[in-house]
Amino acid sequence: MGQGLQLRHLRYFVAVAEEGSLTVAAERRLHTAQPSLSRQIRDLEYEVGVPLLVRSARGIELTDSGRAFLDHARLALVQVEAAIEAARRAAHPAKPTFALGFLTGQEVDWLPEVMRILRDELPNIEVSISSQYSPDLAQALLRGKLDLAFMRSEAQMPDLDYTLIVKEPLVVAMPSDHRLVPKNAVAIQDIAGEIFIGMSNTAPTLQVVIDDYLKRSGMDLRPVHRVDNLAMAMSLIASTRGVALLPAYAKNFLPRSVTSRPLDGEAPTIDLVIGYNKTNTSPILGLFLSRVDQLKKIPQTH
Repeated sequence: MGQGLQLRHLRYFVAVAEEGSLTVAAERRLHTAQPSLSRQIRDLEYEVGVPLLVRSARGIELTDSGRAFLDHARLALVQVEAAIEAARRAAHPAKPTFALGFLTGQEVDWLPEVMRILRDELPNIEVSISSQYSPDLAQALLRGKLDLAFMRSEAQMPDLDYTLIVKEPLVVAMPSDHRLVPKNAVAIQDIAGEIFIGMSNTAPTLQVVIDDYLKRSGMDLRPVHRVDNLAMAMSLIASTRGVALLPAYAKNFLPRSVTSRPLDGEAPTIDLVIGYNKTNTSPILGLFLSRVDQLKKIPQTH
């Protein structure tokens, strides 16, 4: 018998499977000699008892057994890395981390507020910050990558809890020299003939709010373009001379070529919430939630 299955066998096997070539895996990934790598793979197959790789004209291909083995080999390597990381953390306890996420652009208003609430804890904790689309924030909360996120209340997420922070009115964004700019407030009917810029599915909650508002207003505005984010919205408004309905926080990002006006009448609003995972036992999250009423409801001025 050989020396038994060893971690390096798994690493070598995964490298060969991913590169599709013994030569490439040896030179680029493993920095070892090819004959040595071939021998390690043969030892692995001997221990497993079935062929895992076959040589073909196209290079190295996995057998059915090899494909089944690959998934488990990857998982085993990930678990070993996690074990090593846990051991190192236990030897050198790091400061507890508090991972914050923001719907891109909202950190301008809300990050200072969060830091104010946690001010007395900051010497003892590491705060990490990321900004993403709201559906991605929801996924990160579910996977434990984030402790707290300023986001939209994403549907079908029973493991998440939301606390309403502010109802943001929508505003009309348009080129700075647009015919509607002289108005103090723009009626939705005023933009009937304009190039309308809508939201892509990176902002599903906002899409629903806009669609409902247009339906209630009896407007059949079909988006000529759909945008993923505020930067894209600004460049399209400027370049196509189109108009868009955007949450009021977009005003933090208006270039000189784009301006905004409030909607006439009762403007639709979109909820900004803080989301967190119900199963998260982070004491810092608990502390923050106990102080959440100290968040200043930042006024959305026109």
